[in-house]
Amino acid sequence: MPAAKKQKTADGATAPAPAGADYVPQNVLITGGAGFIASHVALRFAKRYPRYNVVVVDKLDYCANLNNLREIAALPNFKFVKADVGSADLMTYVMREEQIDTVMHFAAQTHVDNSFGNSFEFTENNIRGTHVLLETVKSLGDQIKRFLHVSTDEVYGESSYELDKANVEAASLLEPTNPYSATKAGAEMLVMAYGRSYNLPYLITRGNNVYGPHQYPEKAIPKFIMLARKGMQIPIHGDGQATRSYMHVDDAASAFDAILHKGSDKGVYNIGAHEERTVLSVAQDIGKSLGVDVSKMIVHVNDRKFNDRRYFIDCSKLHALGWTQNVSWEEGLKGTIEWYTKNDEQSGYWGNLSGALVAHPTGGQVQAVVGNLFQNVEDMLEAHPPAPESAAGEKPVSFLVYGRTGWIGGKLGKLLTEQGHRWCYGSGRLQDRAAVLNDIKRSKCTHVLNAAGVTGRPNVDWCESHKVETIRANVTGVLTLCDVAHECGVHVTNFATGCIYKYDDEHQIGGKPFTEDDDPNFGGSFYSETKSYMEMMLRHYPNVMQCRVRMPIDGDLSNPRNFITKIANYAKVVNIPNSMTVLEEFVPMAIEGAIRGLTGAYNWTNPGAISHNEVLELYRDYLHPGYTWENFTEEEQAAVIVAPRSNNTMCDKKLRAAFPGVLGIKESIIKYVMEPNKAAGKKADIKRAIK
Repeated sequence: MPAAKKQKTADGATAPAPAGADYVPQNVLITGGAGFIASHVALRFAKRYPRYNVVVVDKLDYCANLNNLREIAALPNFKFVKADVGSADLMTYVMREEQIDTVMHFAAQTHVDNSFGNSFEFTENNIRGTHVLLETVKSLGDQIKRFLHVSTDEVYGESSYELDKANVEAASLLEPTNPYSATKAGAEMLVMAYGRSYNLPYLITRGNNVYGPHQYPEKAIPKFIMLARKGMQIPIHGDGQATRSYMHVDDAASAFDAILHKGSDKGVYNIGAHEERTVLSVAQDIGKSLGVDVSKMIVHVNDRKFNDRRYFIDCSKLHALGWTQNVSWEEGLKGTIEWYTKNDEQSGYWGNLSGALVAHPTGGQVQAVVGNLFQNVEDMLEAHPPAPESAAGEKPVSFLVYGRTGWIGGKLGKLLTEQGHRWCYGSGRLQDRAAVLNDIKRSKCTHVLNAAGVTGRPNVDWCESHKVETIRANVTGVLTLCDVAHECGVHVTNFATGCIYKYDDEHQIGGKPFTEDDDPNFGGSFYSETKSYMEMMLRHYPNVMQCRVRMPIDGDLSNPRNFITKIANYAKVVNIPNSMTVLEEFVPMAIEGAIRGLTGAYNWTNPGAISHNEVLELYRDYLHPGYTWENFTEEEQAAVIVAPRSNNTMCDKKLRAAFPGVLGIKESIIKYVMEPNKAAGKKADIKRAIK
């Protein structure tokens, strides 16, 4: 399981992982995701990172609850699978089918009281379940890029009040004192062993006590809240002086976020809260917040078989990642009490809690302590449909994007997030009709933005020797996508090309431009041939907007696909006026056009034409004084390339009518490329020598 240098994408391409950058997953599997902490992590990831596909796996044991996932159940980038991590075949299928590259392993039995009464269940879930999951990951080779294993601070055992020494990840021994913590320590050892033996790219977390909404009421804080509200006895183990650090679940979720994205490979991270509290003081604080005198409700009961008096951990490594605790005890407790007041036993959220609110739950009466009301997301959404997001009963706008790792696809994802749209990336290959249909149904999209396809690396000459692959991507895939979307009543914005025309007698340099209604007249390259064929076919689909991009440019001059960077690195260039596209203008316009329901072909280029020399003159004058280049003729160019190139000027009349504010090509290049890079002191990454 070597550390992966590249990631395979939904479109079949590979992209190098950026050195030194934050880890960026694509398809995240969260085990135990219907439970307490994991559900909050799932909520955070699905809403905060719409680019990620979040897949929750949970067997829906007594303390899991699909209601915990209700607010993301209808999101296009979320999926729930009812499954047990102990089932190797099922977990292998899920990870392969969903192209999982990141695992966050929360699934576990966690209540110490239960471990004293039913310890074999903890061994089965926490050790065997983890072992099966590790074997599954190993069988997938280098598919899994990061495996985050969730452990507990209890693996350190009891901390001393007298020594007052915090447990540090690398220096402290693991000395668990109860069956629960022993199984978590054992699971950690397995994870580390797979890291050593099979180079598993793991992270391990060891966290303090967490509280907040969604926590099953067998745990102290929700149990005390529910009992105090009903005026019932509040059982305190022993003298109540056992000390714990309590962290709000929102802070815990943000810690997992930071560790997954910024943590070091094979790192172990403590997750801890600022201050410590005794269990007795927690009960008293809850009484004060509720305005009730709990002193008469508190009863001291037999302590656990062994009750660690204190857990004290050092969190310097976590803080070094930039994480900070934000929710105070007072604020967090207030919000938690409000949540459990709204979601009490009568709310229909929990089911029967009679076995959870006792002094020493054992987990032995699972059927009597059913913690979930739904066994699948469909039933839950039928009972609790998401609130409409638009007036007049209109279906809210939702986007499905193809081309995850491509240049334009990446810009679309970033912009959709910034604009606050619901969206996700497609996971199926475009030529796979069933996979595309599944993507559309899963995402519940109203619009597809397709930036997937084959252009060729480093240029279109690649397509000449890879014709079958080019047909599959540019013809079969695009036609399949548009046809399936048409059947589903979904609008498609397809990023096409204007490289389907060449200057001819009727359309000469400086003369009549090519309109959207002109038939393609250039088939000199196989790439253009496939695109020309699709132009003719897609004219018959009333749900498709064709965006004909040419010689795309953006402000990132480090991008080798940027037309300016590309020609600046050529030893010689032709000097022919062409229509070109500045993506800073046209990517937002594509989203706007989709929402407006525009259809048909659009010359997706800035008005006017600009020559290669004029582009390089702007580059020299604004960014790179002393930069030089040479010209050669089209005939001389033909001797060093495989396929002829398209040169043309495209009509802007239809585009200007739809988007009257679009800038002319020279004005746009200056505004979006030259001026920002000049202000930042940047220029293109030039590989060739400059005379």
